Amino acid sequence: MKSEITSLGIIQESRNDESRAPLTPLHIKQIKEKYTNIEIIVQPSTLRSFSNTEYAEYGATISSNLEKCDIIFGVKEIDNNILIPEKTYLFFSHTYKLNKDTLVNAQGTPGMDKKELLKTILSKKIKLIDYENIRNNNGSRYLGFGRFAGIVGCYNTLNLFLSYNKFIPMARAFKINNYDRLINNLQQIRFPNFKLLVTGDGRVAKGVLEVLNKTNIKKISKSDFLKKSFNEPVYVNLETKDYVTHPNKSVFELEHFIQFPQEYHSNAVKYLKESNIYISAHYWDPASPKIFNKNELKNLNNLQVIGDITCDVDGSVPSTIKSTTIENPNFYLDKINFQESKFENSSLGIMAVDNLPSELPRNSSTEFGDGVVNEILPYIFAKDDGRILNATIAENGHFLKKYNYLENYINS
Repeated sequence: MKSEITSLGIIQESRNDESRAPLTPLHIKQIKEKYTNIEIIVQPSTLRSFSNTEYAEYGATISSNLEKCDIIFGVKEIDNNILIPEKTYLFFSHTYKLNKDTLVNAQGTPGMDKKELLKTILSKKIKLIDYENIRNNNGSRYLGFGRFAGIVGCYNTLNLFLSYNKFIPMARAFKINNYDRLINNLQQIRFPNFKLLVTGDGRVAKGVLEVLNKTNIKKISKSDFLKKSFNEPVYVNLETKDYVTHPNKSVFELEHFIQFPQEYHSNAVKYLKESNIYISAHYWDPASPKIFNKNELKNLNNLQVIGDITCDVDGSVPSTIKSTTIENPNFYLDKINFQESKFENSSLGIMAVDNLPSELPRNSSTEFGDGVVNEILPYIFAKDDGRILNATIAENGHFLKKYNYLENYINS
């Protein structure tokens, strides 16, 4: 990165179902007021939830040419063919989970070849900074779309439950396209009796709980969830310490789990046996235990619907045999042969949309852009406290030391 930054760019997203933006028009205005010598160039887009005119009105230059930009911001992975050599890019590459131990497929754009993406980044000597790894010393992310993934994922899962049980479903989230209206829709529904399990304690889970707490679905204790029957809809939230256990440790130690996730096993099945709905809202490392295995799924007789917000194909939730789209968010799974099936009473309904925040693009982009302005730009324009370096996957044709394991991946 050159010493003086004079121009930032916002790229047109490569995915045709992606309407989010890393920065909104209001953020353009804020940046130009704080950094008066900065030009901001926005590639025109008909898909973005903010119009080209809105960006221009707040001071952006609208141009397809980003060649003069020092730093280029996107949301999802960028098509290899349009990456400009020797530029600095920030986007979600979904590559760091391709680790030396597992090399499993991580989240990301279906059909996007991550090997080719990384090879292109190296060959073009691009500096890649991944939003997902911009974290504090405790490993917590400074910014993300997780809250809105949780909000929309919860809404979609409850909607799938309504359809599964032949109730009239609510309007689709992406058609509502407004947080307040979505919540208002939920509050009009009196959900029938069910037990709902949520796993997670990060941004995504907080988004799920934010939605549940605005419904008639009552939060109960873990003990009551396992032992009691109810005449109303109820839910329980399992944090990490609740859904994983270590054979030799009676007290859960988060730091030990982070360092040695392969030593743990899931404690969630006993809760899943009681559940009608399961929402997966936890962070998952490929070395961590799966929430359940395929054989255990056959015995989860009460379970009707899974909303897998984590959406790692064959990841922590093995029933996610594919990701789904905003237009077609659900599929049904035969629990016996573990294949996609037509809807039957014995089949499992799965919601596994991989870009849920795009259903509320203006709301989610606003929150994300606040993070870019407050938690990224000051550490790029001034002194980095380590967060930017920590998230830099590649530079000058090489992976940084922390990400050297990706050499094994791209050469495998």
